[in-house]
Amino acid sequence: MRLISWNVNGVRAVMKKDFLGSLEVMQPDVLCLQETKAQDEQVLEALAEVDGYHIYTNSAVKKGYSSTAVLSKKKAMSVRLDMGIEEHDQEGRVIAVEFAKYFVVTVYTPNSGSELKRLEYRQQWDKDFLNYLKELESEKPVVICGDLNVAHKDIDLARPKPNYNKSAGFTQREIDGLDNLVASGFVDTFRHVNPDTVKYSWWSYRAGARQKNVGWRLDYFLASETLLPAIKSVDILNDVLGSDHCPVLLELS
Repeated sequence: MRLISWNVNGVRAVMKKDFLGSLEVMQPDVLCLQETKAQDEQVLEALAEVDGYHIYTNSAVKKGYSSTAVLSKKKAMSVRLDMGIEEHDQEGRVIAVEFAKYFVVTVYTPNSGSELKRLEYRQQWDKDFLNYLKELESEKPVVICGDLNVAHKDIDLARPKPNYNKSAGFTQREIDGLDNLVASGFVDTFRHVNPDTVKYSWWSYRAGARQKNVGWRLDYFLASETLLPAIKSVDILNDVLGSDHCPVLLELS
């Protein structure tokens, strides 16, 4: 099973940037998209030329904002949208698709925002999302993927010192949220396989950050520990363009 996760920063925008060509090269069995920025019917319309996939969408109440989608060659046994918590379920951020051996959960974690205005909300989200994942895991193992909007360690961003506790995505409280996921048995698969590799998945559009590789690793595949023996490969696909994020890959046997 070849799983790919990609924050596309607008599904309609990425379709104009050779998304179909990228899909042909990547050949995912399951493709999880974050930040589609479109309503359900607009996502289906944008992806009308994509053949061979079942498409599951979850859109924000606010138009053109947030939202997620999953494309799967195999029909899911079940599809669950959101966490069942009204405070969190307005922005289309979570889709869980069930397959025979595990759930695949895609998530677009809330950004703490400029001046960290949403940091307290983000902490509550992290806590509730972990509880939601543990409930799913009580049924079968879980793969979590998406833009988690946090760099976990110093190695995961180009400039850790000036950003620590000042920039959204690298405050201690956000790091603690990811620490709690890992402590609860969800393994960061890229770091598990590549403990010392410096590779990023997001770059600012400003100041030629991508060309200079001044980036952050914000996009992850986490997995229940029981799935670790099934990992065939993990990667960050830096060469795939079309968004300020690049796709990340997890292959399971």
